[in-house]
Amino acid sequence: MASVCDPVAEARDRVAATYGLPSCASWEEGLRQFRPRMVVICTPAPTHVPLALAALAAGCHVLIEKPLSHSLDRIEELLQACAVSSRQSAVAYVYHVHPVLADARTFLQTGALGKIHQVVAVAGQPFHRLRPGYASTYYRERNLGGGAIQDALTHVVNWVESVIGPADSLLCDCAHLVLSNVTVEDTVHISARHGDTLASYSLNQFQSPNETTIQFNAAGGSVRIEFNPPRWGFFGEKDLAWTWHDSPPIERDALFIAQANAFMDQIEGQPARLCTVAAAAETLRFNLAALASADTSRRVSVRDATFPAAV
Repeated sequence: MASVCDPVAEARDRVAATYGLPSCASWEEGLRQFRPRMVVICTPAPTHVPLALAALAAGCHVLIEKPLSHSLDRIEELLQACAVSSRQSAVAYVYHVHPVLADARTFLQTGALGKIHQVVAVAGQPFHRLRPGYASTYYRERNLGGGAIQDALTHVVNWVESVIGPADSLLCDCAHLVLSNVTVEDTVHISARHGDTLASYSLNQFQSPNETTIQFNAAGGSVRIEFNPPRWGFFGEKDLAWTWHDSPPIERDALFIAQANAFMDQIEGQPARLCTVAAAAETLRFNLAALASADTSRRVSVRDATFPAAV
């Protein structure tokens, strides 16, 4: 039977009443009282790793909200715990269950267009309308996992990394330009190297249209992914136009439901489709490098990055 643990009484009581769930105020009490088979960790980023370690030690399968953390503290310990555990683990980068992205990645991984040399990702959204309460959440503070880099752009980066591998170095420029009642960055430009593949990431959280486009360019052609409306297409070296594969509109909660189902399938022994903890650790290093680069105005090695950055 499902249960809910939340130290905030109002939130805990609302969820418990809505879904008819037993509840408690602390995760320690929850592990002891409810003895769950699976734990979903959807707390501020600094608590993800210690909660995941405790849940794995208690014999639970663990689905961890993104980003994996706000620092590298105890990351190696968590990776080791996942490696030796008989329990399943994953990180909730929800793009991994997006049908358009899944189809496009399958095509890209065939190598039909040859080696990918460049990736260009451009995204923007009216964050104040989509998440009107953002200023009273973790989003308001970097050290809680907030800001555009850790909260929004990280989804795009993580998914691109699932296609071309983790980044080696990057140069980041970011700023707080529009969003009210916060000081964290709401606009980001990043130039990154993933091996010998060049990638650029651009995101803002104030524009009116909610749009994301990701394009992969190879000598043999290009693949473009668009979110609104959802579709992907390819333009081969000898083609005269894009060939598009359209997808029905996706309801707001559909991907989160699909993600939960995918993790339960994984627990039951079906092939894993979600982001692994190891892959999320690579994206965490990207996040930290981006923040360090922005604060020092320097290109940063992803492998060596820490945050806050040493000037």
